[in-house]
Parts: sequence; C-alpha cells; structure tokens
Amino acid sequence: MENKSKNKIVAKKKGVVTSDKMNKTIVVAVNVFKTHLKYRKKLKSTKKYKVHDEENKHKAGDVVEIVPSKPLSKHKKYSLA
Repeated sequence: MENKSKNKIVAKKKGVVTSDKMNKTIVVAVNVFKTHLKYRKKLKSTKKYKVHDEENKHKAGDVVEIVPSKPLSKHKKYSLA
C-alpha cells in the first residue's frame, strides 16, 4: 500500500496581535460574530489566544493567521500558519 498523506481540514483563525511582550509568544485577539437565538441579532465576541512565534517577528497590530497545534505549554496551543 502507498503511504498517502491525509489532507486534514484545519480550522484557521485570523486575528490581530495584541501583545508581543513574552519571549516566543504572542497574544492574538480573534473576533467572531454570533447570532442570538431568539432575537437574531449579531453579537461580536472576542477571544484571546496565546500563539507560538518562534522568531519573535510579529509585533502588536499585525494581522496573523493561527492554526491549532499540539500543546506547547499550559496555555499555548496554537501556532502561526
């Protein structure tokens, strides 16, 4: 049998870097619009993720794309795409 590479569907998220003060770690804020079940109004919710940045090249205000990865520390479970 051939060793076929499996194409995984990865949930990429796009967000803005809010903090770059840690070494090899950035904090990314991701905005998501959710719809209220009863009133059908769009609500904006923001969630912050700690992301692994190996080269420390991203600064606050940059727009980045993140993907889930294996846990790198207690809170860091995402890396840059």
